[in-house]
Amino acid sequence: MGIQIKTPEEIEKMRVAGRLAAEVLEMIGEHVKKGVTTEELDQICHDHIVHKQGGYPATLNYGGSIYPVTLNEEGSPTQAVATDGGFPKSVCTSVNDVVCHGIPNKKPLRNGDIFNLDVTVIKDGYHGDTSKMFVVGEPTPQAKKLIQATQESLYLAIDMVKPGARLGDIGYAIQKYAEGKGYSIVKEYCGHGIGAKFHEEPQVTHYGRPGTGVVLEEGMTFTIEPMVNVGKRHVKHNKKDGWTVLTKDRSLSAQWEHTLLVTSNGVEVLTRREEEPF
Repeated sequence: MGIQIKTPEEIEKMRVAGRLAAEVLEMIGEHVKKGVTTEELDQICHDHIVHKQGGYPATLNYGGSIYPVTLNEEGSPTQAVATDGGFPKSVCTSVNDVVCHGIPNKKPLRNGDIFNLDVTVIKDGYHGDTSKMFVVGEPTPQAKKLIQATQESLYLAIDMVKPGARLGDIGYAIQKYAEGKGYSIVKEYCGHGIGAKFHEEPQVTHYGRPGTGVVLEEGMTFTIEPMVNVGKRHVKHNKKDGWTVLTKDRSLSAQWEHTLLVTSNGVEVLTRREEEPF
């Protein structure tokens, strides 16, 4: 299936889903503290998405052969059970050297830990996908610089989004910026088109060659989500859980993500948080 140009009706649904996803990241900040577990944070996010927003967390059982959404007496979706290897939680929490797809667990967070919380909300059949870096207590100088540089690389890319821009130029700009700061870009994972499906065309890599790649058009919706490592770019899978991706050299990794809409003259950040200047 090719790239989907969204209709005005679809765009409005994506605005709603994007705002809800951003709201989850705004809500969860006060709960991030020393001693809390990522599993507890996952449950808070799940309850907020399902019971307050009337949505559904897209990661819950993603990749499983069954998508077991059940409804309570009020008609709202309730907690589902992951089957056949589906992702078992409602958000991804990638701590320290975890690059992406970290599974929330019972390990308490410690002072100085950094982690990416990745949330995707489904509302009225459309997806809003976003992530943010959080710090427990005070970050180390190394972690603080990494987090800032990764966010700056995302913002640099967002500023380039407009009709006629090419994804190769955007990927090249992210890579050049991150490597100019002494970091490396993960190449195995990328951004993606999004809409009625969680993952659509095009693939949005965070590296590239100038003058190449898909030409952006008004009505396209996709994510940009650079993953940046302190050490080398190489990653490895946790074979036990089948999901968690770590830096091969166990160095710190950071990621930020937004869902974007190409407008007639630029870009709209569908998952913008109130704290952001877009």
